[in-house]
Parts: sequence; C-alpha cells; structure tokens
Amino acid sequence: MSQPLPIKKEKLENGTFYVPESYFREWVIKREFPQFLVLGCKTVVCKMAPHPDKKEEFLLSEDLWDTLLIPHEGPVHLFQQGNFLYIGPLIGIFTAGFTDNKLRPVGDRSMLFAKLLSVERKVGAYYFMFGPHHINWEESTINGLFYTSKGWIERKVPIPSVIYNRLPNRKTENLESLKSAMDRFERDFHIPIFNPSFFNKWEIHHSLLTDPKVSHYLPETYLDPDSSQIEDMLARHSHLYLKPAKGSLGQGIQQILKRGESYYCRFRLADQNRLRRYSSLNRLLLRQYPSGKLKSILVQQGINLLKWNDKAIDFRIHTNKDENGKWVVSAMAAKIAGSGSVTTHIANGGEVKTIQEIIHEMGKTSEMLNRLKEAALEISESIDQVISGIIGEIGFDLGIDTEGRVWLFEANSKPGRSIFSHPSLRSHDLLSRTLPLKFAIYLMKQSIAKRKDVVRS
Repeated sequence: MSQPLPIKKEKLENGTFYVPESYFREWVIKREFPQFLVLGCKTVVCKMAPHPDKKEEFLLSEDLWDTLLIPHEGPVHLFQQGNFLYIGPLIGIFTAGFTDNKLRPVGDRSMLFAKLLSVERKVGAYYFMFGPHHINWEESTINGLFYTSKGWIERKVPIPSVIYNRLPNRKTENLESLKSAMDRFERDFHIPIFNPSFFNKWEIHHSLLTDPKVSHYLPETYLDPDSSQIEDMLARHSHLYLKPAKGSLGQGIQQILKRGESYYCRFRLADQNRLRRYSSLNRLLLRQYPSGKLKSILVQQGINLLKWNDKAIDFRIHTNKDENGKWVVSAMAAKIAGSGSVTTHIANGGEVKTIQEIIHEMGKTSEMLNRLKEAALEISESIDQVISGIIGEIGFDLGIDTEGRVWLFEANSKPGRSIFSHPSLRSHDLLSRTLPLKFAIYLMKQSIAKRKDVVRS
C-alpha cells in the first residue's frame, strides 16, 4: 500500500492538482500526464503541476476541491489507472437505525461507529457512515456522517469507492429499501460491497462438511430435528445444544442433558439463566418449544470443553482480510461461561480473559494458541470459497476439548466486539478496526484495475 500524504485546498490556479516533485518527474519521464481526478464516483478534468514549495503533500485548487466534494483536509492515498488519478479513497459504512440525536446518530451503537471511523487518518482515507435516507440518487451524492474531533459532522460527498456493510440485524438486512439500495450500488455504480449478509449457521455447517481440510472441526449437527433424533444423539453424547439457524449473540440457545431418567434444559429467560427438569424428552420439547416443531433449529453435539475453575471455556477469534486481500488473525480471547449459563457470552454472565492468561493459569503451552489460529484461518479460507459476495471479516467461536481437539461452534459475518472491553485487548481492538479500512482500499484498487471509465461527473 502506498504511503498517504496530506491533501490541502489552495486558492491557486483553477483546475490544477499540485503533487510532490517525485510524482511529476515520473510523468515527465514517461511523457504521459493524467487528465482526470476522481473521488468516489465523481470525476473532474484537471492539469498537473509540481508542488510550488516542493513539499511532500498534495494541493488542490479550490474550484476542483468544491466540485469533487472533498469533505476535509487530511492524509489520502493516490492511485493511477491510465489517465485517471484516484484520491482518497472514499469509503462508506452502510447501516440503519438512525435517530434525530446529533450526538448519538445511531443510538447506542454511535460509539462503535465513532471508533471504527476514528482510524481514518491513521490509514489515510475518507471514511463515513450513512443510511438509505442519506442518498441522493439524482445527484449521485450522499450526506455522509464523519466523526471528527468536534464530534459528528454531516458532509455531502460523492457515492463512495467501496461500501462496508454494517447493517445491524437480519430483519433490517431484509428490508426492501435496503436491499434495493445495495443492488443499485452494485448494478449502476459497480461498487464493491463487503460483508454482504449475516451467515446462516446451517448453510455454513453444510458447506464446510464437504471440505476435508476443515470438516474435522465440525460437531455432529442436524437441521429441524425430531424427538427421536435428539434422543439418539443424547445416547451418544453427554449433552446437546439447540440453536436457531439464523440466531446471533447467543440468543435462543438451549442446552439439553440427560441424567438417569430425567432430562434437563438450561436456557436464558428474562435476563436470567434457568435450569428446568423434565420427566421425558417430549415434555421438555413441548414446554420449551410450544409449537411442537423445531423449525429452523439446529441440534448440535455438546463438547466436553476445557474448564477454568470448573467453568467451560471457549475462544473468540477474529479474522480479517488485510491490505493484500489475505486472511489474518486480528484478535483472540478466551470466554469463560457464567454461573449456570448455557453460553460464554458476556451478556449471559460470561467473563473475558486473554488467551495468554488462560495458557499461563492452566499450565498449557503456546501450541494451543497456534492450533486455534490455524483453525480460524483454514475455516476462513473455506467459507470464503463457498459463500457468495465479498467477505472481509469473520468472528469465530471455537472450543478445545479435554483431549486437545479444536471444534467450530459458530462463524459470524458481523461479529460483536464485547471481547474488546478487556484492557489487554486494546491493541487487538485497534487492529480489527484498522483492517476493514485497509481491505476497502485493496478492493478499490482491484476495482479500478478492472474498469477504465465507469465514473460519473
């Protein structure tokens, strides 16, 4: 990735872009000067000139600055494709759930987006947030929300080079207005959009089963089970989990155990962890699932996990694509189940520790860490090959059993960030926020290499 340089607005000669001498000298040698300057999906004709003060920065005449709708001064990248120069890039985060509160434009998620956007200057780009109501299709512009030292500021900018999909949930994702906007960005503007949709747990499981490189990480799992299938699995496994195929954040997960002639169900209700005993499996299923059908429910083999202080442990691993489009591990943490909890989620009373803490306290070696990393990267590659669209990040819940075997429990296309509340994971937090923007720049470069003149004035 090229080094970003500051860009500033100047009241110099109209229609001119001033660049460091090294850029200008290269064009002189080649006797080929770019003729167009592009930000997002907007282009202008311009002439090139060397920086008047020989500084390592870009200067842009005020008329072109205003025409391109450049939101502010700051470090940007410069990419050339033929006689087009692309600055920025301009990256938009597409989301929903906006409010009228200018201090908290997306309610409780405002701080999350503020932190995502705050890496703009570190990477060198224009990075903003928007929803469908911010788009002006006739002008090909967006009233984007930028997070600055003065808080949230709205600026009119061109439709961006790349879009990062951060729609909050499946229900929102399926709204016709949002799907229509996404389709139009891709159809009319040829914009790369990454993280296209939430994963379906069964589709992920079913697709990975056919890949011998990763199928050994999968617990025995079935979709839409009946009572006889569950009974059969209970005879072979110490416990089972029932999960919504389209669930997230651990919601709706129930654990079933059989002890003697009794059946137990552990679940969460009204923010409390519950445990109920039943005399038969049919009674349990009828009470826990009153419809009598386990439609769109997965039954999954329970695993005898490693424990810390007699509490089950699993691991959250974040993977991201980097500036070269390659999968890397960006964050790792151990999650310890809360008392009586069916999952290790913090909302259910779970606790986060660094993997280094767990390794030290349990007397394990770094080999455990390496096995988790290897599994996360192998599964990332496999999912990337079978899921349509561009995937930029995945959050995995992995487990290690008492014999040291790694298991995949869930893969999330839009992982939560609760593990970053741990003070020792702040550097991982920064890395996992920086990589999506770097990957967006990679996507922009790939996009402009494929098209020569799909820009709008």
